[in-house]
Amino acid sequence: MSVKVEGASCPALARGVKLRFDETRDQWMLNAPERVLVLDEIAQTILERVDGKLSINELCWQLAVDFAAPQDIIQADVMEMMQDLLERGFNRI
Repeated sequence: MSVKVEGASCPALARGVKLRFDETRDQWMLNAPERVLVLDEIAQTILERVDGKLSINELCWQLAVDFAAPQDIIQADVMEMMQDLLERGFNRI
């Protein structure tokens, strides 16, 4: 059975996964054992807030306030991103 990300989920980076800035490449990335995922600015902004305590609903509310954007659109994008990262083993809920 596959785990499904929900609004009440409190995602955190998976064990061994680190959010890092690569100065040589001048870009943010997720580093995992034998894997690297290059992040765009939006993903980096979201993942900086992921701490295992903040729910996706709370995270999306913060982003909506900070960026004066519709929460429902942010929520749909964040949920899709978190589900993709979960399926790829970069985060946990």
